[in-house]
Amino acid sequence: MDLIIIILLIILTIIFFRKFSNVVYIICIVDIFLRILNRIDQLINVKEFSNLINKYFHNSILDIINSYSSGIINTILVWCLLIIYIVFLFYITKTFFKKKK
Repeated sequence: MDLIIIILLIILTIIFFRKFSNVVYIICIVDIFLRILNRIDQLINVKEFSNLINKYFHNSILDIINSYSSGIINTILVWCLLIIYIVFLFYITKTFFKKKK
């Protein structure tokens, strides 16, 4: 379910925005959102909320990749995710220094 949602988000982003930077942003936004949900779950420690989060969401995109792939495909996807994170860091750093001028 979650893998399908992420793939649909990426496809919709490519179709509507047609820029690689937008794909990078949407992947990182989804990953940050999943990590925030996981941290909120850990902090408030309410059983019903934890059950909801654990049932419908993974901890991160890396967790999704590890759940649905193995072997060489897993390694390739993890490296692709790492490259996307590096590109995201580049975009954010570039934007930060551009705004400081």
